[in-house]
Amino acid sequence: MQKNSIVEKLAFLSVSFMLTSAYAVQGALPQLKAALNVSQTQAEYLATMPSFAVMIFVILSPLLQTWLKVSDKQMIMAGVGLVGVMGLVPFFNLHSYALILASRLLLGAGYGLYNSQAIALISVWYEGPTRAQMLGWRAAAEQIGQATTLFIAGILLTIGGWHFSFLVYLLAFVVLFFFALRVPNDRPSQDQAVESSTITTDQVTKTSPRVALLILFAFFLVIDYVGMENRFASLAVHLKGAAYTGASNYLSLMLIGATLGGIFYGAIHRRLGFGTVYLGLGLMALANFLFYFGRNNFGLLVTGLLLIGFPLQLVSPLIFNLLPGLAPAKRQPLVTSLVLIGFNFGAFFSPTLAEWMNTLLNAPLKGDGLAAPFLVYGIALLVIAALIYLTIRLNQIGEKKALPETPHA
Repeated sequence: MQKNSIVEKLAFLSVSFMLTSAYAVQGALPQLKAALNVSQTQAEYLATMPSFAVMIFVILSPLLQTWLKVSDKQMIMAGVGLVGVMGLVPFFNLHSYALILASRLLLGAGYGLYNSQAIALISVWYEGPTRAQMLGWRAAAEQIGQATTLFIAGILLTIGGWHFSFLVYLLAFVVLFFFALRVPNDRPSQDQAVESSTITTDQVTKTSPRVALLILFAFFLVIDYVGMENRFASLAVHLKGAAYTGASNYLSLMLIGATLGGIFYGAIHRRLGFGTVYLGLGLMALANFLFYFGRNNFGLLVTGLLLIGFPLQLVSPLIFNLLPGLAPAKRQPLVTSLVLIGFNFGAFFSPTLAEWMNTLLNAPLKGDGLAAPFLVYGIALLVIAALIYLTIRLNQIGEKKALPETPHA
């Protein structure tokens, strides 16, 4: 196998293209809400329910793989196949909210089956700078995949209504065929991969409690990001009229910013170091304020939506970059999985927390009231940035005081 050829690299990356396609139907949420006669929160759970199953199957997948004695490639193919089958279920003229929700849950099981394997397969086949490059491209493939599937689902929504939006999951079978054809069945020894991944963690002997803070941090970031995605279509319909079906186009454009954030993260981090987190949180807060004040102004609403993806991709990679210094090598798979669970639980729980915010603020779950939580989220992001800064400053002061005084000659 010419693993460094463009075609083979694309084959390895292709499965990540589908990993975020759960959100492809976000543009159809207003139509789904009306057709199924459900509440705003229930409609939003159709987009986020897969994340609940991902949390479970990210943990179960390695156990199932060991028990069934299958390779990473076979597990990935099973996951992608399940995504294709379950993704298409709502197309078949279902008008049962419970059945559609169940299909979305099983869709998430498909993602969870191969989420970690998509990373592991790259890690064992590539090494050094090529591996780092491939892992970066893998993250970009997720964003490009979400943007593409959102765009296609939006076109299908315009052509044939909300049922047709789910035809976007036919792409899973294209990916499955390409991956099966171009990625080899065998796998090299993982010894080198394991050795090269433990360089920065040899000195760490125990897991830091800061890992729990990073999990909570990941949880909140995605609550905000997914919440904005979920509510944009309904706010757009409020401003543009019930016949408006163009929300998916803007949701796709939003992901261009996220892709650029991932691409430029390395360069920005080299320049700012840990200061990248302050830039990311500040821009995310600005995006939330624009979205909130855009509740009666479509231009501001869109600006807030398009902005939020870029800073999220500045902050989220930083979380994973910090993990090697917070846990020993043997604990890295566990803490990485826990952070992934934090991200996915945030996505799943986003509709409920947003509803709670509406209740606390006495804002209706319709019309411009759907923007209410984002004022609170923006303020919370600024508070988090201030707390991080103060904590670091206090630690630095404490370390200086703990240093022994230099004796005078």
